[in-house]
Amino acid sequence: MKKNVSEVSLHEKDTGSSEVQIALLTDKIETLSKHVKQFKKDKHSSVGLLKAVNKRKKLLDYLKKNKIDSYKNILTKLNLRK
Repeated sequence: MKKNVSEVSLHEKDTGSSEVQIALLTDKIETLSKHVKQFKKDKHSSVGLLKAVNKRKKLLDYLKKNKIDSYKNILTKLNLRK
């Protein structure tokens, strides 16, 4: 988790930029997706997973609209799209 954040952070104490938020949400999504696969009847976690995916999508749309170079950088570093 810290590895992804340190790769995309703008400076040492960066915690709130869109890039860092996307990295944190990506880690959360990976953890929750493993959990949901193991516990299929856990509906609360699946709702949380869906919310995290939608929030990450909104942040990626923001980056794509406003900072295209940062958007491309995030996609390559986090291996989000192929």
